[in-house]
Amino acid sequence: MEKLFKLSQRGTDVKTEVIAGLTTFMTMAYVLAVQPAAICGGDAAVVDVNGVVISKSAIMISCALVSGLITMLMAFYTNLPFALSTGMGSNFILGAMIQSQAISFGSAMLITLVSGIIFVALTVFGLRDLIVRVIPKNLKIAISASIGFFIAYLGFKNSGIGSFANGIALGDITAPAVLLSIGGLLLMIVLNALNVKGAILISILAITLIGIPCGVTQISGVAAVPDFSDLSNVFTASGLILVFVCFFGDFFSTLGTVLAVAGRANMLDENGNLPGIERPFLVDAIGTCVGALTGNTTVTTYVESTSGVEAGGRSGLTSLVTGVMFLLTVFLAPLFVAIPYCATGPALIYVGFLMLKGFVDIDFSSFDECIAPCVMLMFTAFTGSITNGLGAGIIVHVLVKLVKGRVKDVHPIMYVLCALMVLYFIVG
Repeated sequence: MEKLFKLSQRGTDVKTEVIAGLTTFMTMAYVLAVQPAAICGGDAAVVDVNGVVISKSAIMISCALVSGLITMLMAFYTNLPFALSTGMGSNFILGAMIQSQAISFGSAMLITLVSGIIFVALTVFGLRDLIVRVIPKNLKIAISASIGFFIAYLGFKNSGIGSFANGIALGDITAPAVLLSIGGLLLMIVLNALNVKGAILISILAITLIGIPCGVTQISGVAAVPDFSDLSNVFTASGLILVFVCFFGDFFSTLGTVLAVAGRANMLDENGNLPGIERPFLVDAIGTCVGALTGNTTVTTYVESTSGVEAGGRSGLTSLVTGVMFLLTVFLAPLFVAIPYCATGPALIYVGFLMLKGFVDIDFSSFDECIAPCVMLMFTAFTGSITNGLGAGIIVHVLVKLVKGRVKDVHPIMYVLCALMVLYFIVG
């Protein structure tokens, strides 16, 4: 392990990496329940416009397999603690259209595949890396803090501590699940204050176990033999609608996530760039292509990887452990899907808090430099979208430079990105 992942060079060890990998997996395990629901809705299966039956069990198995294999590819190819799975956003958009029979399941996969091929092309020709480098440092610094607010929002929403149905309000704190969430958050804070290693993972496990007698954690079994019979007919139709929305949604989500997670791991250089960023970008792009060919919507790098980084993960061994856990869920699905939101929600809230530290590095002495990062943070927090936040930040940055007559201060690629993000908001 030392030779393969250079653990001592990264200032870590096997025990720390294993705990970090488990922590990342526990905070991501919800995807195995959410992805099938996004595609099939509330039913056990859905029939698309071509009469193809897509079952939740098939979606869950395929999601687990692809997540595990692509995350392991990330581990061995990049030696970075990044985990991947089907992203939230395009899955709900495409799922809703499949359920309403607006498009076929095959068309949805073709849309995803085309966006993945574009990702691969941009990465191979170095364009994704170039785009990262031309984004101003202040905006890149703000990405981490913005995503911190975003995942904290997910934590409040998933755990029930916050209510967002009719505006922003406090959730029902008398509900058992919400009380457990609050308890989990307090336990995490106390353990971290006492410098207990693996505090996030300990809290997730503790709340999951406590939730059993409280009726919150529902375990339908420990192991089950997966049914692979429904994993066919995934590439049967044509059509390129929604490619633009899916492509840019994932592009900027991945960009923000990679920089944010790497920032928390202290892997960025003095300009806020990640050396060798083309490697995780390529794995991410390949993941989307493989996902589309196996019945999955866009596969992307998960911001929950930050929880593993906060637990000490610094190498690909963290990703390897996470990937193996995803593969195990194919057979242990009933056990892992039982992890309740009240156990993982507090972890997201706590990690979100930790990610706000970078915001103090933004230069607030100049309105021209600080307004775009602030807009990025607010749009991410109040629209619940990393892509919206980064897009709004880019647009405002370019606008301010233009009205100030500092046209040459903006790289030509930034003007292209600005125009594309304006189109993204219009189309989206």
